[in-house]
Amino acid sequence: MRTSTSDPSPAELRARLEAEARDAGFASMGICAPDAVPELPTRLKAFVDANRHGQMAWMAERMAWRGDPSALWPDARSVIMLAEPYTPDSDPLEDITHRENGVISVYARNRDYHDLVKKRLKRVARWLVEAADCEVKVFVDTAPVMEKPLAQAAGLGWQGKHTNLLSRKLGNWFFLGAVFTTADLPKDTPETEHCGNCRSCLDVCPTQAFPAPFQLDARRCISYLTIEHKGPVDLDLRAALGNRIYGCDDCLAVCPWNKFAVEATELRYHARDDLRQPALAELATLDDAAFRARFSGSPIKRIGRDRFVRNVLYAVGNSGRPDLRPVAQRLCEDSDPTVADAARWAEERLR
Repeated sequence: MRTSTSDPSPAELRARLEAEARDAGFASMGICAPDAVPELPTRLKAFVDANRHGQMAWMAERMAWRGDPSALWPDARSVIMLAEPYTPDSDPLEDITHRENGVISVYARNRDYHDLVKKRLKRVARWLVEAADCEVKVFVDTAPVMEKPLAQAAGLGWQGKHTNLLSRKLGNWFFLGAVFTTADLPKDTPETEHCGNCRSCLDVCPTQAFPAPFQLDARRCISYLTIEHKGPVDLDLRAALGNRIYGCDDCLAVCPWNKFAVEATELRYHARDDLRQPALAELATLDDAAFRARFSGSPIKRIGRDRFVRNVLYAVGNSGRPDLRPVAQRLCEDSDPTVADAARWAEERLR
């Protein structure tokens, strides 16, 4: 049993916690109060009221918790935000020039980050429970927690004009995880915005998904369209998808702050060879069983074969490669109507 004389001071506890976080694989840590972003409910309501969340109904259904982290767990006194890099070893913008191949977002080219980050979060949380005799809850994109505003409040970085988190130490290639705790830890100073006059992320977006700086309309975002959107993608957006078949990294890749990005130390974030530039012709042949086998342990598995092959067929149609026309023709009568629609669209584009 610890005695009062053996308990570390808040500053000592924080220093030891940060050391443990780095040992666990995190590159940066910051701490804020659960109620550190009082403007969250207003910002979230405006986003949802404008229908910019598209088909992501869960954003509207759980707005009370998402907009107020202190309501998610009223006993929490601190939110520990942690960043883990997944910096790519090549330029994602170069991949989109190979039109006969599909482009998968950097974060999804190997193991599911949810599992890897959560394992590290649990290690840090267990250490804190032992050191501070407190309670903890860990989150990594698995609960109604708005990680990016909390990370800015914790001093990890700021939400850039593309709405993703930027850091002067890490660029923008990193995952975020959160540990809510009943321990009252020293809080960090919120980070301020350092984008200046730069418009790189806004101008590079193929679908013009940013109505204004620091605003996103998910309904036009390629990441949303290829991952969250069910059914056919609007005709006027299909050509802009290019050969991006799962997610999009364009706005991340052009950010000048990436000159400070650090290498990903977790090998399971490094791209699998078969997911760097997979051939569209091969991916289009996947049935449900083959899709599940190929993407076992991958975040891609979540969207299912039909949505994935839909994306592949849009890429086939955008390839400019008449030799891929038979690939689309074979799926024009697919049992899934959205896949069949995508196949017919692609076949017509390649005539």
